Amino acid sequence: MLTGLTIKNYALIDQLQVNFNDGFTIITGETGAGKSILLGGLSLILGKRADLSSLRNPDTKCIIEATFDIAKYKLQPLFKSEDLDYESQTIIRREILPSGKSRAFVNDSPVNLSSLQLLGAQLIDIHSQNETLQLVDDAFQFQVIDALANTETNLETYTLHLKQYKTLQKQLKELKHFQAEAIKEHDYNSFLLNELETANLKAGELQDLEEEYEVLNNVEAIQQKLEEANALLSEEQIGVLTNLRTIKLALQKLSTISINYQPILDRVTSSLIELDDVLVDIERFQDALDADPNRLEVVNTKISTLNNLMQKHLVNSVDELLEIKEALSKKVEATENVEQDILEKEKEINAVKLLLNTEANSITEKRHKAIPDLKKQLEAILSQLGMPNAQFNISLNPSEEFLYNGKDNLSFLFSANKGGQFNQLKKAASGGELSRIMLAIKFILSKYVKLPTIMFDEIDTGVSGEISNKMADIMSQMSTNMQVFSITHLPQIAAKGNTHFKVYKEDVNEVTTTNLVKLNYDERVVELAQMLGGSQLSDSAIAHAKQLLN
Repeated sequence: MLTGLTIKNYALIDQLQVNFNDGFTIITGETGAGKSILLGGLSLILGKRADLSSLRNPDTKCIIEATFDIAKYKLQPLFKSEDLDYESQTIIRREILPSGKSRAFVNDSPVNLSSLQLLGAQLIDIHSQNETLQLVDDAFQFQVIDALANTETNLETYTLHLKQYKTLQKQLKELKHFQAEAIKEHDYNSFLLNELETANLKAGELQDLEEEYEVLNNVEAIQQKLEEANALLSEEQIGVLTNLRTIKLALQKLSTISINYQPILDRVTSSLIELDDVLVDIERFQDALDADPNRLEVVNTKISTLNNLMQKHLVNSVDELLEIKEALSKKVEATENVEQDILEKEKEINAVKLLLNTEANSITEKRHKAIPDLKKQLEAILSQLGMPNAQFNISLNPSEEFLYNGKDNLSFLFSANKGGQFNQLKKAASGGELSRIMLAIKFILSKYVKLPTIMFDEIDTGVSGEISNKMADIMSQMSTNMQVFSITHLPQIAAKGNTHFKVYKEDVNEVTTTNLVKLNYDERVVELAQMLGGSQLSDSAIAHAKQLLN
């Protein structure tokens, strides 16, 4: 509900601040007084693109601010999806700077126009006789039927299943695409995998093989050096061990003479033990060393194989080859298992499809039950609005596809004259008739769903006095469930409002300014009398105005 509006430096408005109540609010004023300016300002709040020419004073920024009570609108999900702070009293502000730049804010948080438009559509519906495109829109017609059919819960469930269904279909398509591509590569991948598996790769083995190759390739040289080392250690006459034993004996004798020689004796003994161990290891190496041409060939071949594989796969280590092998294994396995995956995915799709069909059938059944009631209500209201022969032919035709809101194609046909042919609304109804049909539909909707504030902009143009009374009654009834504004030239409608505002122009210091003022009872009498009989007030006009108000 719109509770407050402030406009500064916009068109002919210097500064305007007004508060609004719920119920039925009337706005009147002479032609050209500035009612369209008021609507223009509200349109900016709803996300319309700004125009620098709108600035009254081009050197000062224009500010339009509207306050809404949205506690009953269930808009928390919209605020969350647009990353906005939710407040039950929400303030939308629009600024147009002298530079031409425009800024928008929701509860002081900057927003782009798309977010503003999404939010604005949930807050105010500005409807004029020329704006009936919504009426011929398929989605809007479904909204009307679904409101009466009470399909909200069904549609929510259907939407969730439809999202799941489309996700599964996308996954199935990707699986089939993968299968088609994988089949092309399967043989080659299998060959590469087999090649790597045959190589019997082990992490870090290349370094071990290269070391073994060096040993096998230099057996004779190694043997010669080991024999030299052995001889230098163990030769009976001049070997290191023989000499150390002689030194040990000498020191043992000295240590009996003086304890001072004991440390050096210990060191020699330790060295002798260490060198004995060294000799044992040398002899072990000698025993283990064996010239094996066959093993040398095997090692050389394995090194060549690994180097060729690394070169082929453009890597630098056996570890990387193992990673490639693992990836190839998964590809080959996936290719071999994808057929089963496709079958499983198709089972999932069929299960969700069954749920979708069940929900869609429930939606269709409820819609079929609601259509006669909608047709009856529409025709009854339009009869009151001067269209006694108006008839609707509303039908559902099954769709083979899952649509966004079920499996129904809607035919919403209209005939304004008795015996006339049914046709689409935009072809069968005039502008005035479309306007009255929209009023009837909005009235019906207001009984079933929480609608945003609606502002009727002179939809009563060309309507007779008696019909205008009926229109006023309908708008007044609507206002018991929602906030309704009517910009009107008809006193019969103006008299039915709970609150009455007048738009007027005045010249101040040779500058024309538009203002909006709330009328009290006496001022409403004068305004209605002028609407009835012109600026020259007569007793009869005053009496008639009072009669209308009472």
